[in-house]
Parts: sequence; structure tokens; C-alpha cells
Amino acid sequence: MQTTSSTETRQGAVPQQSKDGAQAPAGQWGSFNIIRRNGSVVPFEPSKIAIALTKAFLAVNGGQGAASARVRQLVEELTRQSVSALVRNRPSGGTFHIEDVQDQVELALMRSGEHDVARAYVLYREKRTQERAATAGTAAPAPKNELGLNITDNGVKRPLDLASLRDTIDAAGLGLTEFIDTEAILKETIKNLYDGIPVDEVFKSAILSARALVEKDPAYNQVTARLLLHTIRKEVLGEEVRQGAMNERYAVYFPTFIQRGIDNGLLDAKLATFDLDRLGKALNADRDLQFGYLGLQTLYDRYFLHIRNTRIELPQVFFMRVAMGLALGEKDREARAIEFYEILSSFDFMSSTPTLFNAGTLHSQLSSCYLTTVADNLEGIYDAIKENALLAKYAGGLGNDWTPVRALRSHIKGTNGESQGVVPFLKVVNDTAVAVNQGGKRKGAVCTYLETWHLDIEEFLELRKNTGDERRRTHDMNTANWIPDLFMKRVMENGEWTLFSPSDTPDLHDKVGRAFEAAYLGYENKVATGELTLFKKMPAMTLWRKMLSMLFETGHPWITFKDPCNIRSPQQHVGVVHSSNLCTEITLNTNESEIAVCNLGSVNLVAHMKPSANGGFELDHAKIERTVNIAMRMLDNVIDINYYAVDKAANSNKRHRPVGMGIMGFQDCLHMMRLPYASQGAIEFADRSMEAVCYYAYSASSKLAGERGRYESFAGSLWDRGILPQDTLALLAEERGGHVEVDTSSTLDWSALRASIKQNGMRNSNCVAIAPTATISNIIGVSACIEPTFQNLYVKSNLSGEFTVVNEYLVRDLKKLGLWDEVMVADLKYFDGSLSRIDRVPAELRGLYATAFEVEPNWLVECASRRQKWIDQAQSLNIYMAGVSGKKLDDTYKLAWLRGLKTTYYLRTMGATSAEKSTGRGGELNAVSSGGQSGVAAVAAAPNLPEPEVVGAACTMRPGDAGFDECEACQ
Repeated sequence: MQTTSSTETRQGAVPQQSKDGAQAPAGQWGSFNIIRRNGSVVPFEPSKIAIALTKAFLAVNGGQGAASARVRQLVEELTRQSVSALVRNRPSGGTFHIEDVQDQVELALMRSGEHDVARAYVLYREKRTQERAATAGTAAPAPKNELGLNITDNGVKRPLDLASLRDTIDAAGLGLTEFIDTEAILKETIKNLYDGIPVDEVFKSAILSARALVEKDPAYNQVTARLLLHTIRKEVLGEEVRQGAMNERYAVYFPTFIQRGIDNGLLDAKLATFDLDRLGKALNADRDLQFGYLGLQTLYDRYFLHIRNTRIELPQVFFMRVAMGLALGEKDREARAIEFYEILSSFDFMSSTPTLFNAGTLHSQLSSCYLTTVADNLEGIYDAIKENALLAKYAGGLGNDWTPVRALRSHIKGTNGESQGVVPFLKVVNDTAVAVNQGGKRKGAVCTYLETWHLDIEEFLELRKNTGDERRRTHDMNTANWIPDLFMKRVMENGEWTLFSPSDTPDLHDKVGRAFEAAYLGYENKVATGELTLFKKMPAMTLWRKMLSMLFETGHPWITFKDPCNIRSPQQHVGVVHSSNLCTEITLNTNESEIAVCNLGSVNLVAHMKPSANGGFELDHAKIERTVNIAMRMLDNVIDINYYAVDKAANSNKRHRPVGMGIMGFQDCLHMMRLPYASQGAIEFADRSMEAVCYYAYSASSKLAGERGRYESFAGSLWDRGILPQDTLALLAEERGGHVEVDTSSTLDWSALRASIKQNGMRNSNCVAIAPTATISNIIGVSACIEPTFQNLYVKSNLSGEFTVVNEYLVRDLKKLGLWDEVMVADLKYFDGSLSRIDRVPAELRGLYATAFEVEPNWLVECASRRQKWIDQAQSLNIYMAGVSGKKLDDTYKLAWLRGLKTTYYLRTMGATSAEKSTGRGGELNAVSSGGQSGVAAVAAAPNLPEPEVVGAACTMRPGDAGFDECEACQ
């Protein structure tokens, strides 16, 4: 990783200042300048901030007070905060107006609680403003364009065309004038200009000026995106092009783009055989206006193709390129490409990140995740690690089943020695994921699964700890428990649990349900008779407690359930599900000769709501059916087009043809329907919306089977036997002997679907899986998959920078009540985006806009249970929990098991430093939240969790923090 000052600045870090506030070494700030009030531009010197702060303290405290060690230390810290705030939004350098600097100093003083000093500073600024106005003989400075401001364009100076700049900003606000003030953007833009400024910097100033206003109204988010779009068009097309001319320019540019991409080794030459004129004319420039700033910046930074770092793709060109890549094998390729383009560009459906990265390119690795089983021999182990590297190279997320590998101290027949167990090999897996960083686009990502009876399970639980032998730690790799039902029964009954080495109990790996239970009891009998000597007995509750404690302390291993994944699997006739994937939503068979593959994409539920008769909103079934039919075709095409780095993956994928259609925008739909997440109405919507998506997905796969043929291993599957996913709940209850409490209601005509499947079969062994949609939901601007609102106002940090995220639905409601103002913004910042303690907000809105940590986790589980009823794979379910205790952890994860969930994902907890806040103490109104830091808290004792350990808060990250969106590897 680079350590240059530019890199530090890009990450929001500030080079260390000397204790006396001396200027940073030359070069640290060379790319930053200050615009003075007279329009001159001078180098940025942080030391001057320290001097100004010291003078302010002198004015209030006198010489002796200002010279104290406390004040000197405070000046140093306030200087660092001010500089950090200034450079955060200009990672590559830029200019600040002197007023911006003083604003940040004033904010830093207020946040620190130095109100007297801040007041003196404000009064001094006001006095100086009046003095300057009096000297100039006017109340305000003349506009810069009247001073003859010039810009530099391709090395040539010319006067700033203020009218053109105003037109550009006005055009960005088209249709949004009810919510925004384009004059405010223009005024701020001009303030940050200087004579001779490069023309590109003029538009950067406009973008920064607009984005700074997002917290005033979310509509500025779209304005910022449109200003960014203006600069992207100039980069790609070589000139400024207005929105009204873009349909024509798209049609003309599109064939040029295809040829240019082919000539530069970026695109598949087959794309040139399409009717490019027809496709170019199908591009809809109006859809460029849908983007929010985060979505468009993400596409620009990470998805658009480029030649020597100059982008050659525009948004609609990008979507058509992906659509063409998915239509390569179609008979009427142009018609299908346009059909695919329509649902992508309208944000009705979005393919997963690997598909968006690679469709139509020379390396069309379009699949999202790969699941492998590791053999219990040295050759098999290192083959698996090699396969991880090959699969990760082109953006694949990995799930590894390591249960077959013998445990520590197991006998090695070939050398007559003892095994070192699983853990040393997992360190190699961890380092491979770091080294092979998905083609340089993002870090590699892998999750290792181990069954709960494995003798190495206790050490496995500690792999992510920050203490202990670093040679036996894997800080960059995810881990997950693969838990059989028998273990959960033993926990419920306070029974004993026995750990074995798989070299002594090889059949446990492939057995599930009652067959597993019978075999396991047999091995316990062998322990009792002395036939098995390598084992460990312990109370099941002790191991369960440690699993929950480690989950809370490190965020790992995740809790996933082996038996529901297998007993409810349509493919149980041809194999066993031995693990899930990186994000816990894929449940496919694996073995030594088959690597499971899944191709993902998600339906945007928000785009499939329509006004209801009662004045609210409801699902538009006709539109869902149309979108899902097209999307299933796209996903099925991936299987045949996909580049496979490993033969075992190609053979498995073409034999079973699984896909994973998911959803996103669930929370947005609840806002539209005025339903709190913590409500029976939300549970019902989770049920009905998932029933609809699954019904149409299975129907679409059956229709594809009628057109293209059944998948190879269809015979004998649950589909073939007329057993649909919701029917398998009865199978699970039978195998468990109870312990399944799930609502079984339905509303659609499933008998008609059964008849279709009986006649046509199925094209895909599996059809539905809800992935996290970490990045693609950012692109289209909706809430991620099934997540509750994280915060109603926060700053999201990711590879593309920092972005203010505001809940648009909340802002509209508060504006109607006259409550959206600077005070409300300040309160939301202080209370970490929560309304719960802002009394002037009506109770109804506080409930409707409750954030993730205010929603009790049982509501998340109940909604997930209703979805899981219909899904043939699983769902990526984060558990959010405030006020964590042993009892709460125990109750939540037991409820997940009883409600028939197959998997859970991260446990998100609130850092100890964010758990308590109250008003009334100085300096707290705008205090910076430490929600991104891990706190340490004691897990309170639960009746059935003896002697809980003291553990640290798990995964207190914000969306966009490093690691929060690890499932970008899938989505």
C-alpha cells in the first residue's frame, strides 16, 4: 500500500503537524491552494490555522492561559480536525476559499465545547467583514466575472463564460427546482474560482458546491450527479454536450465505442457483428438523469471501461454493452439486447458486479460466487488453494468447505505422523485472498466453513481474534459455523456434545437430518467403548456460548445451519450442501469433483410498486412478472457465456444450471407504504413480495425449460417430484421431530405452477437467493437488499470517496411539517441519524423511520422467516443489535433456527461509545460519532448461558467502511 501524502489525503488522514503548529514539509500540501478575498491564490499552509486558533485563545484567556499545555494540545487537535475536514472532499488536491477555512475552524471550536473562544472568533469575523465592506464602499464584493476572471482551456486562457456556467447548473436542476437553489450552487462555485483556473476545475467546483448541500435536501444528490455527468461526457466525447442533444450523440457514438473497445483489446470482437446502429438508436439519454451522485461516481470509478485512465463509456453505453454481452447466444440478438438493456437502464433489475464488470469483454467471468469442498490430502488442499486464486482473479467470491480435513493430532498414515489440523492451511487461504485481489479492482474475498463437530472447532472460532499467535489468525478471511440440527437440540436440552476428527468419522460430512443423528450417536457409542480415542466431550451450551461470544467479539464465525440447507434443497438427490458462500445466501451441492457456481442479480422492488386504491402503494404483479421473466433469461444466459477458470466449475454449472435472483429496496417499499420495519405489516409484505418474486422466477425457469430444455440433473429432484420450496418446511419438521415454527399461508395459484413444472420441468436447479447488493443498490440509489435503514443521515465512505446519505422519504415528511432545518440536521448528526430522542418529531414518524439498531432483531428474523418459506436457496441476513446481552444473542439465534432460517450473516452491534448519548453537556451537539469503532462490553448473563465472557462489540462498521460491504464480491 502506498504511503505518499496524496494517498493519506485520499483516505482523509492528515500528515502529523509539529507540536508548535509548524507547516508540514514541502510537498505535503503542494496540491492545495487558498483563494484569498481579493481573488489571489496562495499555497495552503495549515500552520496558519494553528496561529489563528492560538490568537483566538489569547483573546479570551490571555497570554498565560493560551500558553498552557492543554491549550497547545487543543490547538494542535483542532488544527488537525479543520484540515482533515477541508481535504476530505478534495483527495487529489484543489482550492479552498478562505471563508471555507474559517468555517471549519469555527465548527471545530464549537464541537470541542470552546464556546467562548468560538463566540469571540465569530464576532471577530463579522467585524472584519463589516470593515472590508466599509472600505470597499459596498455591502458585498463584486461578482468575479465582473473582475475579468479567466479560465484555462487546453493551455489557452479565455474569459469565464458565466452565462454558460449558469446554464449548466440550471440544467442540472431540471425538474428539481421545488427543492433546490441553483443560484446558491452558482454563488458557491464562483467563490472557489481564481484567475487562470483550468476549465475542469470549474466544473469540479460546481460538483463540490452541489454535494455540500445534500444534507439540506436530497435533491442536491441528483444535481451533483448531473454535474458529474457533464464532466464525464466531456471526457468521453471530447466536448461539452447538453442533455437535449444526447440521444443523437449516443446513437452516433455507440458504434465508435464498440470498435474502439475492440481495437484496444477491451471488448469481444463478436460485439461488432450486432446491428450497432439499431442498438445505438435504442439508447435513452433521459435515463442518465435517474442517477444519484454515489451511483454515478461508483460507475465512473469502478465500472466504466477506460483506455490509459480516460473513460470511453457513458452510462447508457455501459448498460447496452452489458446487455449485448448477455445476448451473445440469443437467436434474435438485437431484440434481446434491447430487452435486457431496458430493465437494466430503467433500474428495474441489476446484474451483479462481476457481470457488470466483465459482460462483453474478452474475459467474460460473469458469475458471482463459487463453492468448493477441500479434500483431506495435501494435493487436494493445495489444489483447492490454487482454485481459489484462479476463481478470485476475475472477481469471484469464494466459499470453502474445510470439514473433511483431519483435525489436529490425527494420525497420518503415509508418514506415520500427526496432523497439524485445519488452521495452518487456513492462514495460507487468508494470504492468498489478499494476494489475488480480483484483478486489481477490489480485494479478494473468501469464507471458510467448518461443521460444529470438528475437533478443531474451538481454535476455528478464534481465527479472527486480535490476540494470540498471529500464525494462527486469519484477519482477512471470513469464517462460518456449519451447524447440524442435532447440536441445536443438544443446546436446547443442555446436553453433552462430542468433537471428532473427520478422519475417524468420514460419513458425518455427507449425512443430514436423522441419518446424521444416527451416525453421530454411533460414534459417541464408540467413544464410550474405547474404540475411538481422539475426541473431546463438552457441554453443548459451553460451545454455543463460545460461538456467540466470538461472533460478538470478532463478527465471526457466522451462524449457518446445515440441515435446513440440505433438507430443503431441491438437489438433495444428487449431492450434499456442505457450505454456503461468502455472503451466506447460496446453498448448492459441492464435492471433490464439483465446484458450485452461482450467477446473481437483483430485482429493484421500489420500481415495482404502484399506487393502490386506498391512496397508498402496492406491488405491481404484472410488472414483476415481466421483469423476472427477462431477468431469469439473462441469468440463464450467463451459464453458457461465462468464462470458467476451473473445469470443475464449468461442469457443475452446466449440469445443474443454478442462478440466484434476489431483491433490493425492501426498506424503501416499507417507507412508501408507511409501514415501520418493526410491524406485522412489514412481515406480511416480506411474505407477499417474496412469494411474488419466487412464483414468477420458478414460472420463468419452467418456461425456459419448455423452450431450451430441462437442466441435466432434473430427474429425481424435488421439482421433479412436485415438491416446491414451501412444501419442504414439512420435510424439515419431520426430520427435526418438530422445532419448526413458520407461517405457511400463501396467496398465488401455486397449483398452476406445479402443472407447468410437471409439463416442462425446470431450466435451473435453483432460482432465488437474496444477496447483499452492497454496490448495485448504490448504483441505482435504493436500500440494500432486505436491510433496515442504517441511519437517516450519515456519511458513507467507500472506494469512490465520501458521500452524504440522507433519507429522502424522511426529509419530505419533515418538510411537510416544517421541521426540516439546520437544527434538525444538527440533531440527526448528533444522534447518529436517529429520530428516537428528537421529541418534536411526531411519534408516528419516529416509528416509521426507526433505524436498524432501534428495530429489535426478532423483527428481522420474522421477516426473514416469511421470505425463506419461498426461497429455494437462502438470504444474506445481517442481524442488528443494540444493548447486546447473552440472553439477547441466545434468543435471537435460537429464534432464527426455530423459524427455519438456513443462514445468517454479520452480527452488527452498536459500539460502546455510541450506546449512550444525552443532551445538556457542552460541546456535544455536533460531536463526531465513534460508531465506526469497536467498543468493549460485557455480555449480560442469560438464564441458559452460564458465566458469559467479556467480549468486544462485533462489527460496528458503517456502510461503506472497509469490510462492511465485503459481499461486494458477490454484488
